[in-house]
Amino acid sequence: MNNALPFDPVLVFDIETAPDVAAARRIYPELADLNDDDALSALTALRTQESGRSFMRLPLQRIVCISFLYIKNGAMSLRSLSAEQLSEQEILQTFFRAFNDFDSLPQLVSWNGSGFDIPVLLYRAMLYELSVPLLFEEGDRIQKMRFDNYVNRYHSRHLDLMDRFSQFGASPRQSMDIVASLYGLPGKTDVDGSMVGTLVTNDDWQTLTIYCESDVLNTWLIYLRWLRLTGKVTFDQFKLWQSQSKTYLQSFQKDDSDVSRHHEFLEDWESSAQNLAR
Repeated sequence: MNNALPFDPVLVFDIETAPDVAAARRIYPELADLNDDDALSALTALRTQESGRSFMRLPLQRIVCISFLYIKNGAMSLRSLSAEQLSEQEILQTFFRAFNDFDSLPQLVSWNGSGFDIPVLLYRAMLYELSVPLLFEEGDRIQKMRFDNYVNRYHSRHLDLMDRFSQFGASPRQSMDIVASLYGLPGKTDVDGSMVGTLVTNDDWQTLTIYCESDVLNTWLIYLRWLRLTGKVTFDQFKLWQSQSKTYLQSFQKDDSDVSRHHEFLEDWESSAQNLAR
């Protein structure tokens, strides 16, 4: 059976961030003489005072991980770029390679990518004076991208599923965990975004990257349902891609005990699917 996707390649991605204390010192002079721990505590207090919550301004979100699932010619590849081995600049430069060639530009898929991931990528890329023209091309140089680009909110070259499901904010936006659970998918693990800074401090990169990859996998599986809903794939193709995804994860990066890196995701997926069928 033909399992070709309507768009090829497809790039499903998610980022994880931690507060950028060094940059914050340039914005808040009162942090200048504090050590990193005290500066972070003071920054958190300042942000809470400003907004009523500790969530940092987007420009002060330092990217510590980008995970992505790349599907091309029917083959799947799940990968993470993290600060364990790469600088933030190197993470960005490596990820941006997907947008180097017009003839192989991917269908970009995210959950809240328009509201968070892409703006953070923009702020942080400019910090390092990077250039990724095709990600921001609107038809000035390439006519074909005038009505099919990543920038325009109502184009689909970047499909932000959360934005699309809410009809671009006409109805309340829902968390990915809620939507994934509705469809019998694993949803969030015991880790959440508020724990990323602690994971980075503890050098627990395995937990962090598995968490980020799990978000990517949930987004991918929701995307498959979107393709089915919109008639881009048949029911048989939809089932085939779900099966292929399971097979890929079962063999993905097995450790010495022959356990898949994402065995917990697979177990949760099976359990959630059974509950859905009841």
